[in-house]
Amino acid sequence: MNSKLKDPSVDFLFEAVLTLKNKDECYAFFEDLCTVPEIKAMSQRLLVAHMLSSKKVYSDIVAETGASTATISRVNRSLHYGCDGYQMVFQRLQENSKKE
Repeated sequence: MNSKLKDPSVDFLFEAVLTLKNKDECYAFFEDLCTVPEIKAMSQRLLVAHMLSSKKVYSDIVAETGASTATISRVNRSLHYGCDGYQMVFQRLQENSKKE
């Protein structure tokens, strides 16, 4: 965990996110909390991470997502040297899809 990130206000944010129960609640909360470009940027990064995890090449990712190569590189660094948050989420999403 990044010690520069951890503080009471971030804890409060994460506690709030953990109270959300469905996509409609997520849409309502994030639309109030973030600008549309901020939400789009986060969703783009998540999609880029998923595509990189699926061994897609940069050119395909650029074509499909419109992400810059700088964004793709940044996400790739997080996948290799980060806290494994992306992998944790992807694994849980895969487990959830098997249950349905």
